[in-house]
Amino acid sequence: MSSIMTNASAMTALQSLNQTNKNMDITQGRIATGYRVATASDSAAYWSIATTMRSDTKALGTVTDALGLGAATVDVAYTAMDASIKVVDEIKSKLVAAREPGVDRAAIQSEVDELQNQLVSIAKSANFSGENWLSVDSSAAGYNATKSVVASFSRTSTGVSIGTINVDTSNIELYDANAAGDGILDHTSTTTNGNVTYSVATLTIASYTDSANDLADLDQIIGTVDGALKSMTTAASKLGAASKRIDMQKDFVSNLSDAMTRGVGQLVDADMNAESTRLKALQVQQQLGVQAMSIANSSSQNILSLFR
Repeated sequence: MSSIMTNASAMTALQSLNQTNKNMDITQGRIATGYRVATASDSAAYWSIATTMRSDTKALGTVTDALGLGAATVDVAYTAMDASIKVVDEIKSKLVAAREPGVDRAAIQSEVDELQNQLVSIAKSANFSGENWLSVDSSAAGYNATKSVVASFSRTSTGVSIGTINVDTSNIELYDANAAGDGILDHTSTTTNGNVTYSVATLTIASYTDSANDLADLDQIIGTVDGALKSMTTAASKLGAASKRIDMQKDFVSNLSDAMTRGVGQLVDADMNAESTRLKALQVQQQLGVQAMSIANSSSQNILSLFR
């Protein structure tokens, strides 16, 4: 039935053309933004997951920065410790030379004094971003011998968790400004015969003679310096191990961040090859829809010919 009141063909063609235009808008939006899921209305579940993962990836970027700061702090401490080991080794050599009868121990002491000053300079210089692990004051308010480096960020069913790499500096400190002097170099001992209190940082042998008691005390001092050298070597090993672990964690966090970014991309990124093909098809559909509208509208004109 032909009707001038209701053109069913035109209505059908219009609906088809509107749907084609809507699909074109969606496809053009994906091409323009590069995202298949750009807003929550595109896919609420995927958008929520992607937003959370992007936030976690940003947090991992901060973790990487923290690991870099921690690595630099450990590297500074290790470099200073390694330099200090060489100086203490030199002090040990001077003391062994002083053990020989008839040597000028006052001259040797002058050399030891300079080496002790050098140790103080090295320890005070081992500072990075306000952190000094070798020269400390354990009596200061807020002091904590355990240094923590932020190492990971993870999300669980109950919330988020921050992982750290902890470095115990109590056995690494060379100088401690507290009254007890608990650092490796300022830890005090007392000679057996002379009853002289000394440390690697303060020892003096200028007044020692070739008497049996003085030589025995000198041997004791050499043993103390050697013990400090062993403690420093152990401390350097711990710093080296901490540095290695931090480097490994940095690589892991970097790879994890990349993996999460790829995961987000698989959820929300648009396949540009598929979208370009879809756009071509929709352009053809749009042209056909316009043509169908034209044909449907022309049917009303044909009714007029019946009345001529």
